[in-house]
Amino acid sequence: MAPDIRPCDATLGAVVSEIALGELTEPQWQAVEAAFHEFAVLIFPDQHLTDAQQIEFGARFGRIEQLVADRNIVPISNRREDGSLLADEAHGMQVMMGNEGWHTDSSYMPLAAKASVLSAHVVPESGGETEWADMRAAFDALDAGTQQQLQDLAAYHSLYYSQGQIGHVVKPGAGYGFHTQDTPRRPLVKRHPVTNCPSLYVGRHAYGVGSKDGSEMLDEIASAQLLDDLVSFACQPPRIIQHTWTPGDIVVWDNRCVLHRARPYDHREARVMKHTRIAGEPDSETCLPKTA
Repeated sequence: MAPDIRPCDATLGAVVSEIALGELTEPQWQAVEAAFHEFAVLIFPDQHLTDAQQIEFGARFGRIEQLVADRNIVPISNRREDGSLLADEAHGMQVMMGNEGWHTDSSYMPLAAKASVLSAHVVPESGGETEWADMRAAFDALDAGTQQQLQDLAAYHSLYYSQGQIGHVVKPGAGYGFHTQDTPRRPLVKRHPVTNCPSLYVGRHAYGVGSKDGSEMLDEIASAQLLDDLVSFACQPPRIIQHTWTPGDIVVWDNRCVLHRARPYDHREARVMKHTRIAGEPDSETCLPKTA
């Protein structure tokens, strides 16, 4: 049976039903892959995948990026294994709260992510939704002069920087993303390796805008203002969608052309999600070469 793919009322996103991701046929996978490139965010309600099935589904998109050693799926959760809830001051909670800002996964690593798969297991009574924003449509909506200006610019991406913006000071080695490698620089405009569509590549991890070759840098205030203005412009209707989670839902999105963020919720309630991240292809997702 062919899956039912219904576009969202926005420039991105589709809800996919009449499909069991744990039992995908090859024709169904081909339909999913084509929809992934067209809509960038695919929402699959009521799947209830096992960890192994989620990993298998994620691996169809490419090599899985291990956020924790020897684990292809990780919890994104405020609930410990003993059932107790994390305090807001806990390191893991601080990172999750940081992710309430618009971002793309792993842009702060030398090799950025291609895609992410997220499933819901326990959800709060209200809040805790996830939103996505279409950076393809955002770039298309800019005037030609701004498009040309941005194509010559790049920015650094750092998880230390983005967490620092919410007052979370982290030492190297505190977890995935808090590395001691060179801080990657990435163009503000990215061309998709499959569709060839240009899109903005910004978000909360970005700072320090300058020319691609590193010969010129904007001052700190101008850089921050430009990046804030781009995110504010980009993340507006009709370029955004929001999903209210139900246990069993699973969503996959294309980190190469969308931003996403979590929405706040009452931290006295549990929110348990599971995440599988797909590494980007080196030809398209490697950061810019280090400048002198």
